[in-house]
Amino acid sequence: MSREVLTGWGRTISSVADVVVPETESEIETHLATAAHVAIRGLGRSYGDAAQLGGGVVISNRALSGLTNIHHNSHEISVGAGVTFDELLSASIPQGFFVPVTPGTRHVTIGGALAADVHGKNHHLDGSIARHIVSYRLVTPSGVKVLSEHSTPELFWSTMGAMGLTGVISEVTMRMLPIETDQMVVDTDKFDDLDSLMNAMTEGDGRYRYSVAWVDCMSRGRSHGRGILTRGDHARASDVESVTLGAPKASRISIPNAVPMGLVNSLSVTAFNEMWFRKSPRHRDHELHSIPSFFHPLDGVEGWNHLYGRRGFVQYQFVVPDESADTIVRAIKFLAESRVPSLIGVLKRFGDPTDSPLSFPMRGWTLALDFPIGPTELPDVLRALDHLVVDAGGRVYLAKDARVDADMIPRMYPRLDEFRRLKASIDPRGVLTSDLARRLDITKD
Repeated sequence: MSREVLTGWGRTISSVADVVVPETESEIETHLATAAHVAIRGLGRSYGDAAQLGGGVVISNRALSGLTNIHHNSHEISVGAGVTFDELLSASIPQGFFVPVTPGTRHVTIGGALAADVHGKNHHLDGSIARHIVSYRLVTPSGVKVLSEHSTPELFWSTMGAMGLTGVISEVTMRMLPIETDQMVVDTDKFDDLDSLMNAMTEGDGRYRYSVAWVDCMSRGRSHGRGILTRGDHARASDVESVTLGAPKASRISIPNAVPMGLVNSLSVTAFNEMWFRKSPRHRDHELHSIPSFFHPLDGVEGWNHLYGRRGFVQYQFVVPDESADTIVRAIKFLAESRVPSLIGVLKRFGDPTDSPLSFPMRGWTLALDFPIGPTELPDVLRALDHLVVDAGGRVYLAKDARVDADMIPRMYPRLDEFRRLKASIDPRGVLTSDLARRLDITKD
């Protein structure tokens, strides 16, 4: 056990906790039985305070390792919850398999991915990672449980997206996606305005497995919301001159800790967006990309979160249903007029949700934004976005939240009381919590 200062990837909120790294389920059970309060942590890639617990015990899952060979008939693999996507892909791609869903970084543990019910560029067709899980083992204060969609549906689904508040996931069995090469076939299109970009995304829902758009949230007037749409699928052997199945490579460059404050501001972001938009092709078909460059471009820059300076940044991701698509237009227009800079604006389509009370995705549109801490207008801008999203029937992503007001959560997640009842049944002492759960009153600790 070690006393550590913990923070999320956004580096905005810190707290001190006793960190333990158990290797077995029995060790986890001991900690759950003896500690007053416990939180769960993987690699700390949630952006806010979901994997922290001031004054409590934080269980790291990194020693829960090991993975089996992939069964070539069922495409199933069993992995320890502390195994990262990077480690899994390094083993699976040479065998001809890819993960069914990946977030924007490989540096996330499998257990953390389930706890956040991560989504990727293929949610409009394949859903979140929860849809590809066969079973998993969950260590709770009331014992170890083996969960599957068919045998234990309520707890199985409720753990997905619950940010570690139902127990410690120790092992996961999931279905992998067979691939023929380690390349992607990608189409790129540039759009001068948001309406044409969103129309193209809707029209292409059924034609591309993967789809994502970069949106300029600083442009105004006729170029409001201009963007670049990237869509593709895994390259087949017939698409490449030479078939390769290589593991992802490590980061090529790193960002130092001491980046000057204010480097990311409205002027620098406006200039970057202009350059990025101008250099992108109007249209390009069937271009080959590597898996890392398509799925995890930021992983090529180690410590990229340091770009925002020592104060850190807020990532704000929300989803609204299809019938509220105009909320995306209104939000981007509001951001452009506020001049609060967002270095990243990522727009995706979502398909059908899972049956989890706290899972983030719903059928519709999701927009992810990065805001450096500093502009005095930022808190008011974010609160205005909260109300815009809630009024549209949407929600923010708990895995990325660092500042939303607690009274917003029941409106964003209307099945919250259902989750609380289930949690009380498996954790009657209220052992499992986190800084996020306390701040948002999720567990009524």
